[in-house]
Amino acid sequence: MSDVRTSYLTDGAEIYRRSFATIRAEADLARFPADVAQVVVRMIHACGQVDLTTDISHTAGVAAAARGALRAGAPILCDATMVASGVTRKRLPADNEVLCLLADPRVPDLAQRLGNTRSAAALELWRERLGGAVVAIGNAPTALFHLLDMLDAGAPRPAAILGIPVGFVGAAESKQALAEYGGVEYLTVHGRRGGSAITAAALNAIASEQE
Repeated sequence: MSDVRTSYLTDGAEIYRRSFATIRAEADLARFPADVAQVVVRMIHACGQVDLTTDISHTAGVAAAARGALRAGAPILCDATMVASGVTRKRLPADNEVLCLLADPRVPDLAQRLGNTRSAAALELWRERLGGAVVAIGNAPTALFHLLDMLDAGAPRPAAILGIPVGFVGAAESKQALAEYGGVEYLTVHGRRGGSAITAAALNAIASEQE
C-alpha cells in the first residue's frame, strides 16, 4: 500500500481550512473587494482553477446587494435543478425559497410559443417573484439572454444576477451581454467556463460569510 493511501488527510474541517488557505495563497484576489473576494474563493474551490480570477467580472455592490436581499427573505431563482440542488440550505439567512421551474408542466408549451429553449421559457414563470430576487443562472446561455430580454421589456429587476452559464454556444456571448447591460448588480465568469457547481458555490458564499 502506498504512503499516500495511508497518510491522506481525513479531518473535514482541516481539509477546508487548507483548501481555502491554498486558494488565497495562489489566486490573485487583490482587485476584488473583500466581500467579493470571499465569493471568488468559494468559486475557485468548486472548480479547482485559481486562474478563474482572470475571467471574473462583477459590479462593486453585487455581494452586498445579494446578501441584503437574502437577509430580507428574497427568493433564489435558478435556471437548473443542479444549481438549486447545490444551494446549502442551512447557510440561507431567512430560510429563503430556492426555486427552479424547469420541470413545470407549462414550460414545454411556453417554449414552443416563444420559439426558445425550455430553460429560457421557464423564466417567464418567475415574473411574480423576480423583483428583488437573487437570480442564479449556471447552465443555459439562452436563459441569461432571455432574462435580459425580459428586463428590457419591463420585467421587475432582481437584486442581483449571478450569470455563470457554461458551454461552447452562446455562453461567452450571454455573459458579455450581462456585463454590458448596466443597471443591475451582477457577477459572471467570462468565456466558456461556468456551470452549476461554480454558481451554487457563489450563492453559498453570499448566503453566509462563514467559509
